[in-house]
Amino acid sequence: MIPITLTVNGSTHQLQVEPRWLLADVLREQLGLTGTHLGCEQGVCGACTVLLNDRPVRSCLTLAVSADAGNVVTVEGLAEGDTLHPVQEAFWQEHALQCGFCTPGFLITAAHFLKDHPHPTRAEIRDALSGNLCRCTGYQFIVNAVERAAKTLQEQESAG
Repeated sequence: MIPITLTVNGSTHQLQVEPRWLLADVLREQLGLTGTHLGCEQGVCGACTVLLNDRPVRSCLTLAVSADAGNVVTVEGLAEGDTLHPVQEAFWQEHALQCGFCTPGFLITAAHFLKDHPHPTRAEIRDALSGNLCRCTGYQFIVNAVERAAKTLQEQESAG
């Protein structure tokens, strides 16, 4: 076992991990953060996407030991208390989910994308989300939700 320190959603954790353990498994099984979903376990579907040091990573491909001293944000860390992140609110408003399995990865990806692209076009949104797969929605409602979240974030920034 190797000791690592992770700050996850603002809380610091001292953990003992096997060198072969994946970040997704540590988040889900040691920390109980089951919002990070394991889909393909090959880095293709994006359901396991989390932010590691403010960069989206596939937690099913990231060794937990490589995240030592890192700052991780999971889907559980997007909301502030009872207040949903604008992307979460927009997904709900736009009915941008069906089974919900892929949703955490889309939410993390979209929230990260909108930080750097506050005025995206629909084509840019589609491109940003192209690494995440959904088998249920057909993507249209997801693109609508990200577009709505962008407008909400713009309004919040204008309001002060």
